[in-house]
Order: sequence, then structure tokens, then C-alpha cells
Amino acid sequence: MTTSIEPGPSRYSFDNDDPESVGRHSHLSDILDPFTFQRLGTLGDLTGKRCLEVGAGGGSVARWFAEQTGPTGDVLATDLNVRLIPLDAGFRVLRHDLVAEPVPDGPWDVIHARLVLLHIPQREAVLARLAESLAPGGALVIEDWATEFGNLCLAAPDDETAGLIDEYRDTLVNRVLPGRGNDPAWAARVHATMLANGLVGVDTAIDAASWPGGSPGAMLIAVNVAQLHDDFIAAGFTEERIQRLYAAVQDPRLVVRSHFTYSTIGRRPGGS
Repeated sequence: MTTSIEPGPSRYSFDNDDPESVGRHSHLSDILDPFTFQRLGTLGDLTGKRCLEVGAGGGSVARWFAEQTGPTGDVLATDLNVRLIPLDAGFRVLRHDLVAEPVPDGPWDVIHARLVLLHIPQREAVLARLAESLAPGGALVIEDWATEFGNLCLAAPDDETAGLIDEYRDTLVNRVLPGRGNDPAWAARVHATMLANGLVGVDTAIDAASWPGGSPGAMLIAVNVAQLHDDFIAAGFTEERIQRLYAAVQDPRLVVRSHFTYSTIGRRPGGS
């Protein structure tokens, strides 16, 4: 069965042409790569394998794939905007619209997408197409944040700062990102969606951590607001509170909890 998606231009919540995107991808690599590499490491020896990195961002996971697959492997990194992906890191790079264009020719032994599908309204149809593009025995790895849970602030210098963090999270998750196609509850549905698409051995692991002020995780808050500044203002988040938020996330007395990262792996039946 071939799953189709209605064509149309894609628009992601965070544009790689924005100057803030460099810091965003750097922070995301710092906070997410260790867990991602741990999960990908459960797939076994990747030497010579064909790996597709969807929505590659800054390319850190594609680089890891290239190291693991070696000279006999094939790694393709795709993104709607490839500006931040290095072109000399041992893997191929393709500008690609995951919604409007077919999945790049496979079949693929591993397909990985991190913080991609939660931003795409057609996420379930895209997942189905990715699953169809696997080789027999191939693995689909989807990693997304479950952002519907509040209470991000674990410690703060005062109640006002704690309230500011709550206001930021509520504005981002419930007012700004939904208008851009984001679904804060998607991550918890990936497991069932993989099963519905015939994948087997489906496994989900969940990770979270604390981020003190000044750390990449806390500073990601400032980058998010800077990149979506006009949306925050339109949602009623005042300029004065934005400046206070920028200061708060640099204060080591602030400690915030990360969103829960759901990492779900499913395999196409068949293979050895």
C-alpha cells in the first residue's frame, strides 16, 4: 500500500534561515545527542548500512551515522533548508520537503527523525511513508518532545521567576506553536501509530533531565523566544517580560525540567 499526502508548501516552526537557528541547533545537539546516540546504538552494527536522517538540522546525527556505517555505508541527510548541514562530513545532503515530495529512494536500513513530525500536521501520513521506505528488517526511529506537561520549573530565585517560566511554556505550547501545526501530544502516539503501520518490535524509551540557568537546555528557551519573537508579542507576552526571561535563563539559581523525549523504534517485518 502506498500512502499519499496532499501536496502543498511546508512551513516549519523554526526556520533555518533565522540567525538564531545556529544557536538552536547547537543547543539541541548538546542536550539531545547523548540520548539519541544511546538509542541508535541499540540497532546493532551499522557498518555498510543505508541510513536516512530526516530533518537533519545541524547534521550532528548524520555525522554519527557516517562514522558508524563507514566507507561502505550510505548516509543521506535531508532538510527543508540545508544551510546549516556541513557538506564535507562524509554523508550526502539533499534539500527535501518531507510533506510535498516522495521519501528519497531507498530502501533504507535506518530512518531517523528527531523533533520533526511534531511540527508537521500531516505527521501520521508522513510516518506511514517513512515506514514503507524501510528495507525488510529496517528500523524507523522517531524522537519527539511531549510538551503538554507543565511544571517545568524545578527551582527559581523567586516565585515571580517561576511564574515567568510557566507563562513562557504556556504561551509557546498552547498559543504560538499550535498555529504552526505543532501537536504537543504527538510523541505519546508514535508507538501506536507505528504498530498501526505494521512495524514490529516497537519500543519506546523516555528521557528527561534538569537544566540549570546558563546551560544549553535553559538557553534554548531564550533562542526559542528570539526566533518566535513576533509570535510571542502577538500572543500577549510583553517585551518587558521577554527581557526578564532572557535574564532569568542565565541565572544559575533557575533550574528547569526538559520536555520528555519519547524515542520510539519500530522495524519493518522481514530481514535476517
